Amino acid sequence: MKILFTASECVPFIKTGGLADVVGALAPVLAQEGHDVRVMCPLYSKIPEQYVNEMTHVLDFEVTLGWRKQYCGIEMLKQDGVVYYFIDNKFYFGRSYIYGLGGDEYERFGFFCRACLNALPLLDFQPDVIHAHDWQSGMVPALLKIQYAHLPFFSGIKTMFTIHNLQYQGIFGIREVQDVLGLGDSLWTDDKLECFGCANYLKAGLVYSDIITTVSPSYAEEIQTAYYGERLDGLLRARKHEVYGILNGLDVVEYDPSKDAALAATYSADDLSGKAACKKALQEEMKLTVDPDIPVIGMVGRLSNQKGLDLVDCVLGDMMEKNVQLVVLGMGESRYVNLFEWAQNAFPGRIACRFDMDSSLAHRIYAGCDMFLMPSQFEPCGLSQMIAMRYGTIPIVRETGGLRDTVLSYNEYSGEGNGFTFFNYNAHDMLYVVGIAAEYYHEHKDVWKLLQQRGMTTDFSWTRSANRYIELYRGIIGETELKDPSEPAEVPAETVAEAPAEEKPRKKTTRKAAKPAEEKAAEAPAEEKPKKRTTKKAAAPAETPAEKTSAEAPAEEKPKKRTTKKAAAPAETPAEKTSAEAPAEEKPKKRTTKKAAAPAEAASEAPAEEKPKKRTTRKTAKAAE
Repeated sequence: MKILFTASECVPFIKTGGLADVVGALAPVLAQEGHDVRVMCPLYSKIPEQYVNEMTHVLDFEVTLGWRKQYCGIEMLKQDGVVYYFIDNKFYFGRSYIYGLGGDEYERFGFFCRACLNALPLLDFQPDVIHAHDWQSGMVPALLKIQYAHLPFFSGIKTMFTIHNLQYQGIFGIREVQDVLGLGDSLWTDDKLECFGCANYLKAGLVYSDIITTVSPSYAEEIQTAYYGERLDGLLRARKHEVYGILNGLDVVEYDPSKDAALAATYSADDLSGKAACKKALQEEMKLTVDPDIPVIGMVGRLSNQKGLDLVDCVLGDMMEKNVQLVVLGMGESRYVNLFEWAQNAFPGRIACRFDMDSSLAHRIYAGCDMFLMPSQFEPCGLSQMIAMRYGTIPIVRETGGLRDTVLSYNEYSGEGNGFTFFNYNAHDMLYVVGIAAEYYHEHKDVWKLLQQRGMTTDFSWTRSANRYIELYRGIIGETELKDPSEPAEVPAETVAEAPAEEKPRKKTTRKAAKPAEEKAAEAPAEEKPKKRTTKKAAAPAETPAEKTSAEAPAEEKPKKRTTKKAAAPAETPAEKTSAEAPAEEKPKKRTTKKAAAPAEAASEAPAEEKPKKRTTRKTAKAAE
């Protein structure tokens, strides 16, 4: 098959996020399978000189944008069996930034999309499938269907569009986009290009591509709901039979603790001794207290709300009370830069932060930490949790998107799982699970080592995912039949191999929910109760006092349990007559207020004239006793 990728970034040439990792890792794997794979990407000024010097100028031509004609050059470089084409225009891509500062993103990436299509006949490359990635390439499927499909060269080309993060959509003014791309008024309706009064490049890709994919099975389901759908959930539901979730993979050569030159010591799943040396080296480098017995928690990534940092902000002080250390690496919102700058001064030797994009340090954090925290609000796929497991670092994640597909919560009864998870987007749920992980680190070394080895031996390579993409490519060009995306989601085999099918729901439970509710109530100190009520799962058992005593109460007590709130306060007077029949301890449980709880025993002893005292405040009640 002939496959063309169009993307705004690609490793090792240029990277700002996970999109670059996917494009740069998937293309070579497809090439190894014998396919003719080519990638088109802008020639940014920030691409390292070493790669620019290896490029060959292939051709140049003019691209028409409305009334303008803009120069376009094509530079070529071959690497790992893949041909890379770089779209050269200094006006659009010779700037000091990659995205977002010039106010003309619609023109820059409109030019890129049209240049990709115009270049194909000149390069004499007619792909079977154009695989467009994210909003920057969203106009490729749209322009192909609207303006190019009638031409013989383009008529048989099929398109796939991949959503890497639905939150970023490329939203612009309609008139500006019309001016640049020459798209007539009839196309600006809500079933085509218009989106809430604007032009939306990502929506264009969703409407006009032959098939839609995203980067994990769970995210493919989530984005069809209003909560995660970013106002495009209706369109995605309308196309639900063409929306597929394929889990991203890892570059297992780059992320290999047995060969990683960035580490203080190498190690493997069979011999974890080098990990202790990596931890000590990280503590020294980051000026943390060097202590092998203190668990180190790592966080690597963009500093933003999406990554759940507002949860960390809420309970950072409580987290430090659990005697852990925290290492943070990333760049992003000033709110969180300020938070972590304050935190490392407030907790010297216990919190360390670097506000940078340092790949080498990231490798050392993955290797040197004991746990890796990802409490994301949403996560299309997430690579960090997979990298952490590859380095024997136990993930603590919120069950959403790709985190849900890759991290299975440890179950102490069945022994399944490879990490620790929580379900609700709640700071104290997260804090509780951090405490559980710390407990296992200190008190269950055998389980901890098992989880490390299980994560390190899970297959997160691109091979499985690449085969799934090949199936879909063959399906859209008619070589095979496309399977319905509603079939069971694809998850790395080793992650779920040990869990029988009926165990899947346990993935959403924390250890908190796994124990019988009554045992937990006995074990938890009073301050733990609010945490117990924060998860949905704790809400289900609903351990009300009435339920706890249902086994003890005689049958005639049932009507009293079902009394409404109205009856609960004043209507107790007639009920006093039956106080001799009901066990004394039933009354306070039935009336859940604190006032009733204190003088409960005195109620059965008091004569009738004592009734007013029963409704008085606790002070008066004690005096009555």
